Amino acid sequence: MRSTLIKVGVPVVVGALALSACGSRSGGGSSSGSSGGGSSKVATIGVTAPFSGDLSAVGLGIENSVKLAVQQANAKKTIPGWTLKAEAVDDQGKPEVGTNAATKLAGDSTVVGVVGNLNSSVSTSTQPVFAKANIVQVSPANTGVALTNVNGKRPYDTYFRTCTTDAIQGPFAAKYLISQGIRKVATINDQKTYGAGLTKAFETEFKKEGGTITASQTITDAQTNYSSVISQIKPGAPQALYYGGEYPQAGPLSKQLAQGGLSIPVMGGDGIYDPKYIALGGRANDLATSVGAPTDSTAAGKSFLAQYKAAGFSNEAGGYGAYAFDAANAIIEALKTSLKDAKTAQDARAATVKAMANVSFTGVTGKVAFDSFGDTTNKVLTVYKVTGGAWVAAKTDTF
Repeated sequence: MRSTLIKVGVPVVVGALALSACGSRSGGGSSSGSSGGGSSKVATIGVTAPFSGDLSAVGLGIENSVKLAVQQANAKKTIPGWTLKAEAVDDQGKPEVGTNAATKLAGDSTVVGVVGNLNSSVSTSTQPVFAKANIVQVSPANTGVALTNVNGKRPYDTYFRTCTTDAIQGPFAAKYLISQGIRKVATINDQKTYGAGLTKAFETEFKKEGGTITASQTITDAQTNYSSVISQIKPGAPQALYYGGEYPQAGPLSKQLAQGGLSIPVMGGDGIYDPKYIALGGRANDLATSVGAPTDSTAAGKSFLAQYKAAGFSNEAGGYGAYAFDAANAIIEALKTSLKDAKTAQDARAATVKAMANVSFTGVTGKVAFDSFGDTTNKVLTVYKVTGGAWVAAKTDTF
């Protein structure tokens, strides 16, 4: 997603990571990231993402990264008089489950902020719950444009994100394919908020750049056989397929595409950028865009990964670990202001939302700050290509 690597200047200090646990989940490392520390007041940062199901590997990386941020803040006594706690609730990647998870977190009077969700469609359901409770929500992964901008208006002042949107990611992918001489592309999307929105943004820019969309088809996330949709796009002789959706469907789709006689590259967004895409059938030369620069390409990213490993988590940080870490630290930055004179965590909720608008610091992913819509000001993206059985960065740039 970009070709000019971000130089992140202030790596997070490696703190004492062996801290006591008192959260609701465990997955390596401490389960909550709270240190105890003798503080009489507790403030909780909630985490909601899919911790079970097809997308659990990504969700668990998000959860653990939030725990790491909380552990480090407690070890450094970042907020005097307060102990921070991380509380994770599984949303299963489903909107209705996400609503229940949000309701549970909102009902906890110690919750002052939430990191999540992974899926844009789930955040569409959780936003109203958190907004009603005056709880700030910072997503490390949502890219759906309508979460922050509906006809020039911001739906909820409580919502922020550390990743860039489909309005940036889709056009970035379109320009990349055009630069590679690909001018005929078929598209398929899974009809969900993320997939449909990303595909629309891609198609608009691709046509603007002089490309042709030879076919535009849809599938469902329950489908496993894609022969009918492949037969629909084959007559147009596309040079590539752009897929809007996630890796559980995209991997098998790539495999079946080749089996159906279309040995063309598949390109998608951050939803397919995962090792499991390749394990499920993703082929050499397939492409994906994802937010930010590769985590291991910067000093701050390498430091984060080392700290994550030292914490003993059993799951990898994944593609959104660094963004979740920065999201949690954004909330912690806001809490420095909102908890300073607060008697209870619940009393600080509205003040935390207000303080978040002014948060600005150098994080693992680069500059962490938000515009008037709650969107990140960081517009760095990377194109990855499947090479030698792994995702390898092909281009990193600021859009």
